[in-house]
Amino acid sequence: MPAVLSLRAIRRKIRGVGNVQKITQAMKMVAAARLRRVQDKVTAGRPYAEKMREMVETLAPHLGAIEQPLLRQREVRRVGLVVVAGEKGLCGSYNNNVIREAQEFLNAGNGIPADLFCVGKKSADFFGKTNYAVKQDIAQITVDTPFSEVRAIAADIVGWFTSGAVDEVHIAYTTFLSAGRQIPTALKFLPISSQPSGTEDVDRGEESDRALDYLFEPLAPELLGELLPRYVENQIYQLLLEALASEFAARMNAMTLASENCDKLLESLTLQFNKARQGSITTELLEMTTAAEALKASA
Repeated sequence: MPAVLSLRAIRRKIRGVGNVQKITQAMKMVAAARLRRVQDKVTAGRPYAEKMREMVETLAPHLGAIEQPLLRQREVRRVGLVVVAGEKGLCGSYNNNVIREAQEFLNAGNGIPADLFCVGKKSADFFGKTNYAVKQDIAQITVDTPFSEVRAIAADIVGWFTSGAVDEVHIAYTTFLSAGRQIPTALKFLPISSQPSGTEDVDRGEESDRALDYLFEPLAPELLGELLPRYVENQIYQLLLEALASEFAARMNAMTLASENCDKLLESLTLQFNKARQGSITTELLEMTTAAEALKASA
């Protein structure tokens, strides 16, 4: 801080920093309240989403002969990437991290053309200025968004794939682990894998090598016709909630850091103000003493 600042200028800066701190503290409280609401939904929905995914991944390898659009593997000539970012800034590096994750995925595409589906204003603003084709951009959901809107988003993504516009759909979003830790992630979403995942040599007794055979009631095509759309909708909803919780956590942490920085700046400005005021008082005393001595000398 320059030493030439007047007391009035320093006082004005202190008042301005104090006003900024009030805003950052209010934003921190709002983000914390919203985080608690979203975190409850994320925690409540995670077991259902994981069980649904487990069931689909378990059944899919046994359904290779069934024609289901969401299971159909095609030669990858064009890739679709859904990028889930935030609607606003002031959340630290949250938006930059997920956009960087999306860029790394696109750069690793080995020259395969890619189209983008942007969720959140920040991702649309960024990729709208690049050479990538943004086929659609929508707003990120809120804490109170009804599931019908999520179902519409899932329908757009599924239609993007089933129409043949893209041969694979990947999603770049931020996984919420805790209020202090969020991890940007890019995962393959469609087509749903019909290949069994890699297995490890785990001792499971006599059933370890036994192939499972399922009986479907109703018939498998009818069952998949109901199960897979619900699976997609649920997974989309869970991913959007995870991203939303990550955004609120990042904003809460950023506003906490900003408030702490305001404290440090206020401390520094107050010290400078006190020094300047003390210097001003000392100068006035010296002037008064000099004037009194001058009067004595002239008497």
